[in-house]
Amino acid sequence: MTRRESDGRNGRNVRRRRFLAAAGAVGTVGIAGCTGGGDGGDGEDGSDGGDGGDAESSIGQIGSGREGRGAPGGTPMAEMPALEGELTVYSGRGEFLVGELVSYIDDLYDDLDLTVRYAGSTDHVNAIVNEGEGSPADVFYSVNAGALGALADAGRTQALPDDVAEKVRSEFRTEQWVGTSGRARTVPYNTDEFDESDLPDDIMAYPEEFSGDLGWAPSYGSCQAFVTAMRLLEGEEATREWLEAMVESGATAYPDEFRTCQEIADGAIDAAFTNHYYIQRVLDGNPNAPIATAFTEGDAGAMFNVAGAAVVDTASDADLAANFVRHLLSAEAQDYFARSTFEYPLIPEVEPIGDLPTIDELDVPDIDLAELSNLEPTIDLMRDAGIQI
Repeated sequence: MTRRESDGRNGRNVRRRRFLAAAGAVGTVGIAGCTGGGDGGDGEDGSDGGDGGDAESSIGQIGSGREGRGAPGGTPMAEMPALEGELTVYSGRGEFLVGELVSYIDDLYDDLDLTVRYAGSTDHVNAIVNEGEGSPADVFYSVNAGALGALADAGRTQALPDDVAEKVRSEFRTEQWVGTSGRARTVPYNTDEFDESDLPDDIMAYPEEFSGDLGWAPSYGSCQAFVTAMRLLEGEEATREWLEAMVESGATAYPDEFRTCQEIADGAIDAAFTNHYYIQRVLDGNPNAPIATAFTEGDAGAMFNVAGAAVVDTASDADLAANFVRHLLSAEAQDYFARSTFEYPLIPEVEPIGDLPTIDELDVPDIDLAELSNLEPTIDLMRDAGIQI
């Protein structure tokens, strides 16, 4: 039984938008203007301190799939050019999430001398820019499209070979970088208390129209990027009113979005706003947890962002660097992202884990993903609304 029998709609006409990522319109991003919280999004800059152990990244099973999951589609690493030579990767993705995948690639090739430096994506962008022509970076592996756009706008990337970039649909790549995995914003909710039909499909309706207890992680990078998307789509005043309504509603703040989803499963709150894979991680630890995934329509609550990679303009061996990026799009790597980090794979032959809609079925907003890196106005707005971050 649910607490109410209402569809939670507020009558607002939500315009359905087809997804247009930053394919040809990566805007200017202030490289020094991003706060540290924006890099991780899902804690991948090492800042969340909470869910690293829940990433389920057992590389011993890479390519074999989770229980009941068949072999992945796509191009296997065995059919890709061998990696030979010295290569330095600046990774904005955390070692606890992708370290075993990178080690797997490294161990596959005896003649590969691979060095990986882990830090926040924005930190890496700033480092490459400051290092100038002497940067040792060959590949920049970013947690989000905004940092990739920032490096490209700084003139510090070089075009990827067509046969690498074209492995991914055009929405998730430019000439300078390619997405490697994706994440959708969602509304996790407690299934013991609510049905999906009880949840508003308009993100702006939640603070005032949802009858349950809400939670969120306002100090977390993913949440701040979500509020940034709201600011870009709805305007500053409407976003301020939404934030103030969240405060007024008594929404519980948590340090990260994995913890937020755990609290839903434990019954402490009824719904929240998180990236989709945190729900999957909770269910992976407890398949019977009373938590499920809902989506809003065409608004900031439904935005889709990508992690991705670029070849740095100073790469000592551009072919080797591009072929490393190619390996991130291999069947094994894409299946790893689906199976171990619970992200959306970006090659069509590999399906996401969990009862999730396909990318084509998501109703995401038209937004330049690169603009999500401009967090300073968002931080100011959240603090003005009385949010402690």
